[in-house]
Amino acid sequence: MSISVQNIPQSLIYEMVDGVPIYYKGYKDYLNGIKKLDEIIGSSLLQSALAGLIVAHLNILLAQHYGRKYLVLTNELGILFKKKSWRSADVGIVERDTVKPLLKELNNEYIKTPPKIVIEIDTKADLGELGNSFSYYQKKTKQLLDFGVERVVWIYTDVQTVMLAEKGKPWQIQDWKMPFEVMENISLNVQELMEELTGE
Repeated sequence: MSISVQNIPQSLIYEMVDGVPIYYKGYKDYLNGIKKLDEIIGSSLLQSALAGLIVAHLNILLAQHYGRKYLVLTNELGILFKKKSWRSADVGIVERDTVKPLLKELNNEYIKTPPKIVIEIDTKADLGELGNSFSYYQKKTKQLLDFGVERVVWIYTDVQTVMLAEKGKPWQIQDWKMPFEVMENISLNVQELMEELTGE
């Protein structure tokens, strides 16, 4: 039985690209009554723990090197490119002054200016109807860079690799045991973060 797009709840939309929705992974299980909504949109233990630790380290390192210049945003930050076109980010680093007025207004909308850095851990998108996973990662990364994001970092937990992308430069893929630069003066090492999480 095919499901009409009109019958799919807005809460199951993970991202929107030029009016075309990208749904959360497993959304059909919710529609078929197999899973609850929070089982679909929630992060896995590994994704949540790693994102939390990355944010903690970034807050410390950014404060050490840049004072209060930057702010770390998380919790599936919505980045609005234009009407009916937006992406989500696990972690975004923005200049505090660019969002301070919106925060003072208690603005509850997606940000409309590019973060300086975006860090993604896997994806919550349902890739089954998008052709292939590489196409999704490539298109999302390019869209973020074209919007003005300076660097996009993808952490792939299943293959334990990190992809680094900057506009106009060759994209790099490396083992997550190797440290990588988030931005000037700020580096992370996923293997060390994992050891910190597991106490090893």
